[in-house]
Amino acid sequence: MFNSSGYNPDVLSCIANLSSDEVFTPPQLVNRILDLFPAELWSDKKAKFLDPGCKSGVFLREIAKRLDKGLEQQMPNRQKRMNHIFSNQLYGLGITELTALLSRRSVYCSKTANGKYSVCEGFDKPEGNIRFGRVEHAWENGRCVYCGASQDAYDRGPELETHAYQFLHADKPEEILDMRFDVIVSNPPYQMGSDGGTRDIPIYNKFVDQAKKLNPRFLSMIIPSRWMAGGLGLSEFRRGMLTDRRIRKLVDYERMEDLFPGVDFEGGVCYFLWERDSEGECAVTTVRGDEVIGPFNRNLGEYDVFVRDIRALGILKRILSANDPSLSEVLSARTAFGIVSNFSGYRTEKMRGDVRYYATSPRGRVKAWIARSEVKINNKAIERWKAMVPTAYGERGSRPAMVLGPSFVASNPSVCTQSFLFVCTDSQEQAESVVSYYRTRFLRFLVALRKITQHTTRESYLWVPQQSWDRKWTDAALYKKYGLTKADISFIESMVRPMEAADE
Repeated sequence: MFNSSGYNPDVLSCIANLSSDEVFTPPQLVNRILDLFPAELWSDKKAKFLDPGCKSGVFLREIAKRLDKGLEQQMPNRQKRMNHIFSNQLYGLGITELTALLSRRSVYCSKTANGKYSVCEGFDKPEGNIRFGRVEHAWENGRCVYCGASQDAYDRGPELETHAYQFLHADKPEEILDMRFDVIVSNPPYQMGSDGGTRDIPIYNKFVDQAKKLNPRFLSMIIPSRWMAGGLGLSEFRRGMLTDRRIRKLVDYERMEDLFPGVDFEGGVCYFLWERDSEGECAVTTVRGDEVIGPFNRNLGEYDVFVRDIRALGILKRILSANDPSLSEVLSARTAFGIVSNFSGYRTEKMRGDVRYYATSPRGRVKAWIARSEVKINNKAIERWKAMVPTAYGERGSRPAMVLGPSFVASNPSVCTQSFLFVCTDSQEQAESVVSYYRTRFLRFLVALRKITQHTTRESYLWVPQQSWDRKWTDAALYKKYGLTKADISFIESMVRPMEAADE
């Protein structure tokens, strides 16, 4: 029904998300994704389309609109055209029973595909071509062998959804609908709880890999951008994506809220076009708020992680050309002393033989004491001065960013939990030199190229060159050392903001 302003809102642009892992796709975004496909696809009456992760049916609905227009000359009779499109070209798999019902209602304009008010007269079954089949997880050692879900969290009775997505729980996905597809397009579920809900694992990568097994002509999905540089269990998926020269277009949004308002998912979001019969460089577009960079043709596999902004690439190459050893070579491993972040055996008052203990809590940094006997590994490092930096710091995509939390000098002797990384030094002066380096925009910019979520590891510092620890490092000195231009400096400083010194 039209309102007084003459604007008739699309209900699918207003619908609320079920959860952060089941994000509904706005129609405007769907059409940006469909614009990636060749225009002649919409006039191909033999082309078959599959959405293997239907939530609202918006992909199938918008494809139907394009086919309706594209096939008009070939099939002038509107009803016959509708019957053909819906019964022979569009297919979907609901991720839950609820989303399957919602998808049928939005695609067929009827809660049943063969109902009186359905736009298609060609169905004899109520589900039409949007299927939902309840399947069960395959448990092994407490995890599903197909999706990695936790048995404790998802081993449920018949009255609850299992979230065992049909598309994933099949050794041969081509047998689910028993046909070949020209196009697979979707916004799949993003993650699942793997150990009772306290730790989430990505699942979108499994939808992409499963879709590739079907070998369609075209594949496009919108997925979190975490795969580009991090993400739990995504190393193999990242290698596969970066080396797959059939990914011909990639649109990367630094902030997820630019596409999905109200969705809290760090690291941004992207969508891509994979073409089975075409190989080459990928046309990459980067979007940061109102700023659109590209498209630029790029080799996705140039490095082991993807440098999202092409303007950073030249700076990185100039710095790496100096062939300095990496700071990661002298940075500690996470959990260097074998003390996890929830360790509770410390004390606030020093006793004989205790060493300084550094940890974090919801209220900030903990500076306490611990018995030396509690430390089981890396005992030699206890006696050295350390320049410590937190492993976690997040700002939800703000620019310019801080990238890292406050670094500090840890006294000798001392230990820390897995909440910190550190560089061991021979003196307090050397440790202060390292800390001054941590605080530079130069270092934090290089870390940011490999840090896509709040967490850092030793590998996050792989592109950071080592320095001599005999001075206080400043950005001016580092810019000069590596021959950075005014444009380089301006870009770095637009990405990373200054960091004030912090007390120990």
